[in-house]
Amino acid sequence: MIDTTTTGTLEVPGAILTYDVRRTKSSTEPPLMLIGSPMAASGFGQLIALLPDRTIVTYDPRGTERSQKTDGTIEVTREQHADDIHAVIQAVGGPVDLFASSGGAVNALALIARYPNDVRTLVAHEPPNATLLPDREAAMAAMRALGDTYQRSGFGAGMAQFIALTSIKGPIPANFAGQPAPDPAMFGMPTQDDGSRDDALLAQNLRTTVEYEPDFDALEAAPTRIVLAAGEASEGQFAYRGAVAIAERLGTKPVIFPGGHGGFNRSEWDPTSDPEAFAAKLREVLAGD
Repeated sequence: MIDTTTTGTLEVPGAILTYDVRRTKSSTEPPLMLIGSPMAASGFGQLIALLPDRTIVTYDPRGTERSQKTDGTIEVTREQHADDIHAVIQAVGGPVDLFASSGGAVNALALIARYPNDVRTLVAHEPPNATLLPDREAAMAAMRALGDTYQRSGFGAGMAQFIALTSIKGPIPANFAGQPAPDPAMFGMPTQDDGSRDDALLAQNLRTTVEYEPDFDALEAAPTRIVLAAGEASEGQFAYRGAVAIAERLGTKPVIFPGGHGGFNRSEWDPTSDPEAFAAKLREVLAGD
């Protein structure tokens, strides 16, 4: 049972971060930190409710929700995210167990490479990283193309192309980058351009996440137990394939979790999600079973 919830802020180079600690006094385990990117702390509400016996730490990555960027830049590097996560861990007291989702999983790998004593066990769920895929050039070209679509036509057009790309099962077609962007209305996205070009996904984090080169020497030398995870319902999709490729490079196999890329959040648009089963699997993996 969660006894207290506190919210704090940290001033770091280029940003002011906001983080939360839901403390369970009876827990004998290290704090469990939950991170995403660009998803902020608010995306973990359903999962937190299913883990009442753990002290839970969450934060908003720089440039999202409550965490403000102060350096005037748009794009965020993995190293900046790693330093930010390290700062939060130092503030709350580590080491921690870490569940990292999507771009957060890529950031977590950067964290361990830079700060190997911060994390006891990392569960890296579906890191959308292209660098180890056999079709890496097509995948990175496709991501750059959708970034160009966003810069040219705005959020709706960029997100429509993003959804089309990440829904592909199997290798990214070599000609994907040259194909016309789909109609945003097909995916329920806005068709009007609001003129903004600072979206947390499409502008701040897309390229640096997909093209990040993990430091495998550092990861293998770290004391952290690293578990790659992939969603049962997203088999063959881009982020699933990223988990498989990174696990293979580390000499392991990904653990299959219930649901898809967002399997810990029940929603109308993803009927495969099962937060209860997801939380049970996470407990199992963190226990080392």
